[in-house]
Amino acid sequence: MKLCASVACAVKLALALWVTTSASVEAASAPTLESLTNDLRRAESVREIKNLQKTYAQLAFHGQWADMAALFADDGILRWGQGKSGANLLANSDAIDSKGSAAIEAFLKKEAGDMDGVKPGSLNALVNDQPLITLSADGNTAKGRYHSFQFMGDGKGNSKIQGGLMENEYVLTTTSKGDVWRIKLLRYFPQYIGDYKKGWVNVGNNSLPIVPYHYTAETAGTPILLPDSARNKTSASEPLSLEELQYRITRLNDEDEVRNLQHNFGHYVDRRMWPEVADLYAPDGDVSNDGKLISVKELLATMGPSGLTRGILNEHPIFQMTVEISPDGLEATTRGLEIGMIGDSEAKTAEWRFVTFRHKYVKDPNTNIWKIKRSVIVPRLHASYSLGWANGGTLRANTAADPPPPFLNLLGRLSNSSQRPQDWRPLWREENIANETVLHDLERRIKRSTAWDESENVSSAYGYYADDIRCVAFATLHADKGFKESPGVGWYRTPERIAKACQNRYGEGTNNSVLRSSVPIHMRLQPVILVSQDGRSATSRVRNLQIGTSKGTAARNFSGSNGFNGGMYHDQFVLEEKNGVSRRKLWSLVIDEFYWNSGSWVGGWASLSSTGRSVKRGQPIDSIERRQAAIGGYVTDIDLKDPGHGPREIGFNGGPPPTVRWPDVQRMWWAYRNPVSGRAPDSYWPGCVPCRARPAWNLTSNGYQEPATGPTLVNAMAEGLKVTATVTGGPGEPVAGVVQLRRGNRSGNMVGEVTLAESGNNTAVFFVQLDGTFVSGLEPLDVFFLGSDRLQPGKARVMLAVPPPVQK
Repeated sequence: MKLCASVACAVKLALALWVTTSASVEAASAPTLESLTNDLRRAESVREIKNLQKTYAQLAFHGQWADMAALFADDGILRWGQGKSGANLLANSDAIDSKGSAAIEAFLKKEAGDMDGVKPGSLNALVNDQPLITLSADGNTAKGRYHSFQFMGDGKGNSKIQGGLMENEYVLTTTSKGDVWRIKLLRYFPQYIGDYKKGWVNVGNNSLPIVPYHYTAETAGTPILLPDSARNKTSASEPLSLEELQYRITRLNDEDEVRNLQHNFGHYVDRRMWPEVADLYAPDGDVSNDGKLISVKELLATMGPSGLTRGILNEHPIFQMTVEISPDGLEATTRGLEIGMIGDSEAKTAEWRFVTFRHKYVKDPNTNIWKIKRSVIVPRLHASYSLGWANGGTLRANTAADPPPPFLNLLGRLSNSSQRPQDWRPLWREENIANETVLHDLERRIKRSTAWDESENVSSAYGYYADDIRCVAFATLHADKGFKESPGVGWYRTPERIAKACQNRYGEGTNNSVLRSSVPIHMRLQPVILVSQDGRSATSRVRNLQIGTSKGTAARNFSGSNGFNGGMYHDQFVLEEKNGVSRRKLWSLVIDEFYWNSGSWVGGWASLSSTGRSVKRGQPIDSIERRQAAIGGYVTDIDLKDPGHGPREIGFNGGPPPTVRWPDVQRMWWAYRNPVSGRAPDSYWPGCVPCRARPAWNLTSNGYQEPATGPTLVNAMAEGLKVTATVTGGPGEPVAGVVQLRRGNRSGNMVGEVTLAESGNNTAVFFVQLDGTFVSGLEPLDVFFLGSDRLQPGKARVMLAVPPPVQK
């Protein structure tokens, strides 16, 4: 360990540790207050557009038609496709246009009818999710693609299911309160429709066209921030101050942490991982369930014993969640829709649960780790699978006296005026002047947040191309050295080989003019995205909720046969520099499927014959031999049965036996630790899945950082005037970086500083030199670990017992 002479030295050293694997990237121009203001505006714009569309769907759940219409520009258009004929589905003549807020409100109200979510027993669960947002170069317009589906009922025996795609346009409008994003065009392309009793079929029972994409496979991963060549051609009305930039970039980073925390909460709940769920709460955390305040332990007790057993389904997918950070940065709120899919195939029971949540979070002042303060659960409708929601379900019917949980205040935040409270301070204040080191660090941090959104864009693009079986397109989403799992077979590396494997299995894939009798739908939802410290790489966990649609047949009385399938993607993304152009690309794509399935709409997930296929119990749904034959014998770069995978692929279709299929419970794997406690799960597999068998494929072997797998835990203790601090990451994560001992978070309050070397130990020792500013008694001191290329920053608080002055 060694000492660093100044605060600026410490920051430079921390930055060096964060960017050690980025040497191949061309040097960029130095950031300025003006360039960072422009960058922030673009980052905030993408977030606001997502929040705008999510808020639209949240309002629909409660029949708030006027508020939904108010989200459109003055000349905004709602263009709602009817699907009267398959070939004509894409034409504007197939759609009903409503222009202006009054007409839009009237259409929405008429379209819902009695299925408005307001009348007693009614349901209007609209989902707009899997966003892919493309911001224009000038930052004034944008386009977005979404999966959209809607579960509806009037409480009187009538129901409706419909879904399709949205290709929307957005515009930045100037109002008396500043610039606000509004919907310019909401364009809905219907793909399937039906009711609860029969399920769904293709709209009009016609073959379906491909809905045109507003992006290409090459542009889907375009960075949100402009390159240097274009960066200085745009300018904000006025550069923000250093303090304002620090405040708003911190808010973006906090949003990422809270979003990951809640999405991960949902993944834990699915598997009944109650110890891990309990870890996510603050010590005084609690739950408000339908207005009744209970403890976390009481909540978990109502959800069954810890762990899943054969036939138990406990899915709680989270949709269109929004995040709001409080002005002081110490609290947060999320709001969203949870659709519970609960069942027991042994008891032949299954249930739907439609819930609005509005959870509260707090940032631990001693560790700066976000924790759940209060889970607020507002049940809307529960219904058995056999009866469905058409008659209002089993809960007390909602009434007009039941106001919706308050919506979050997330729109209109692009103002160049100060939003920072006067008493707000960053976690630690290295400098209060805009020197190059501080500005580079702010640039790094804003790129970490835009990397989150860029990774989600590419993730969404993959799902949309998979729906349409666009082999070359989804292969192009991968980096030059990227690799993708072909389900049941293994991994193919490079875009060319990925495309060839797909083409061997599915042919050349579909083209824009093809009409399809059936369409698979891969909804990629609820992402947990961990971004590296330099923002150039990311690891993600994404829920795969897979359905499909097809033409009905007379033999089935034109009823739908499609149900639900549940799996998990474990992916990695990189920022690839090629020919002077940067693009976010897929590095690794892994498909763990299926953990559960319903196979048919009628059978649901509680049926023992839930695959809906003529296979014997224990036999793989689709054998490895069939899949390899379908792929034309095209040899993988690494097989699922390669012994280098260890236990990772056991039980998955095509992996080592025994193959596990629903209703048996397959082992679920995790690439990260608990985001609060740092606990590593039993089935822990960090990094890329096939990289233990192919180490040369991992991120660090290819010039990228491996994102941290969880919080950096700092434990500190004081003995007399000696303070000892131990820094711990995850298993196998090296500890190296700057450790500081401070009195508070001002720049001039340094007590001591130690640099930990990777080759040394992970403990820093400080000896406090008392001066006239110390008063006898307990003095709080903060220990900060500034982070590294493998670890997040961390913090701990220790109480120093200052002795009384020596009497002379």
